[in-house]
Amino acid sequence: MTIAVGDKLPSATFKEKTPDGPVELTTDALFKGKRVVVFGVPGAFTPTCSANHLPGYLENRDAIFARGVDDIAVVSVNDWHVMGAWAQSSGGMGKIHFLADWDASFTTALGLDTDLSVGGLGVRSKRYSMLVEDGRVKTLNVEDVPSQATVSSAATMLGQL
Repeated sequence: MTIAVGDKLPSATFKEKTPDGPVELTTDALFKGKRVVVFGVPGAFTPTCSANHLPGYLENRDAIFARGVDDIAVVSVNDWHVMGAWAQSSGGMGKIHFLADWDASFTTALGLDTDLSVGGLGVRSKRYSMLVEDGRVKTLNVEDVPSQATVSSAATMLGQL
């Protein structure tokens, strides 16, 4: 079952690369008492994710924060090394959280997993965005087509804040 507006996020632990090495971040640490924009992508360094989805959130970071958001995070079913490299190469390191859902446990618990084995990617995340307030989903936007980032774009999210 897919998570819905009003639902509490499932408990999970992510890994994130920092200048001091990897750190573990729990859903409680990320979302408790905060207003956070989260967007999920099928994979770091993939074409739509790198050319469209991520840049939109980096370019609109200040506008999102100006609307009362405390943090922004991108989640992908990749390991923390890959997510760290993506953060570094995109210029996003230290600007938003690049969260590694290395075993797809969070993505699967959300019901937003998809099998992209046909394309050589295996189990990945559907492309989505959500506003989370104190651990509960306030808005949820899931793309029907993985190669598009319109419904889950930063522009759409800005219109919902």
